[in-house]
Amino acid sequence: MDFAYTPEQDELRALAREVLADHATPQRVAEVEASEDRVDRALWAALANAGMLGIAVPEEHGGSGLGIVELCILLEEVGRAVAPVPAYPTLVLGALPVAAFGTPALRARLLPGVANGTMLLSGALEEPRNLDPLAPAAQATADGAGWRLDGVKLAVPVARDAAAVVVAAGAGLFLLDPHQPGVSLERQEVTNREARFLMTLDGAPAERLGGADALAWLVRRARVALCAMQVGVTDRALRMTAEYTSAREQFGRPLSAFQAVSQRAADAYVDVEGIRLTAQAAIWRLAAGQEAEADAAIAVAKFWAADAGQRVVHAAQHLHGGVGVDVSYPLHRSFLWAKELELSLGGATQQLLSLGETIAAS
Repeated sequence: MDFAYTPEQDELRALAREVLADHATPQRVAEVEASEDRVDRALWAALANAGMLGIAVPEEHGGSGLGIVELCILLEEVGRAVAPVPAYPTLVLGALPVAAFGTPALRARLLPGVANGTMLLSGALEEPRNLDPLAPAAQATADGAGWRLDGVKLAVPVARDAAAVVVAAGAGLFLLDPHQPGVSLERQEVTNREARFLMTLDGAPAERLGGADALAWLVRRARVALCAMQVGVTDRALRMTAEYTSAREQFGRPLSAFQAVSQRAADAYVDVEGIRLTAQAAIWRLAAGQEAEADAAIAVAKFWAADAGQRVVHAAQHLHGGVGVDVSYPLHRSFLWAKELELSLGGATQQLLSLGETIAAS
């Protein structure tokens, strides 16, 4: 495995970081958090103008036609900036399966709008009281040439503003319009203050994208994307902590000069690099087309993102002292994001159980 990035990928990262740093300032993020939809439309437009939203969109639909590696670079930078934009739901949960499994007409209808920033998409993989996104309780029933969906989906991002939502139901993937009859949306607020929706489906008409293989395909990429964002979130928290403990003095010495502080920070550094390395290993397998072989690597990466991720942000807050829990100080957003990413699509325990089943079956 060669995890080294190409010069073009490094340039993409630098551009994404520049755009996000210019727009996702702590003051601007606080303003967006106080809004109704919690989405920074100006930043979203800036990312579109920079060509960031079309990274994984095929060239014939206005994108760059790049792959999962480049998309995860963007998502890592979104996590680093804790930017309130729907990059994960639109680019991963929505655009990826549409590009992979949608009809030519469907791709032509949705993907150009994703690339130019005028259209939001979403995905509904999680359900109340159901920890396994690969075995959805939501049902899909054939209805002539189409399908009808019934069930409840949890914490669906930007559902009210999305043009379409990719739904896991009946061991497959389906696409529906969230504004049509048969779909009701109830606003929720998740840990990182993002507005999401409880989606109730009652005979909602839908279009089939694919079966169990398509669902597994999307869940792999969704989990890897969460890991990539966790890399950015925890790396930022660690760097903020390093700067703070180097500048803050106690008893005439920087906090970082005290052994207990430096050891705690060193442990957090090891955890961040563990999250980064395992995420890169999982991304590499997907980029290499190793779908089946990627499952164990993705479970390992998601375990590290969940287990080590919460350790890093707890250490960061602890080493900051009282200011670390002050909601007017930017660090608290990294803590909330890390907790949300930890639990999304399965926490540490679920990943260990999955790995145990894989080992037992081998």
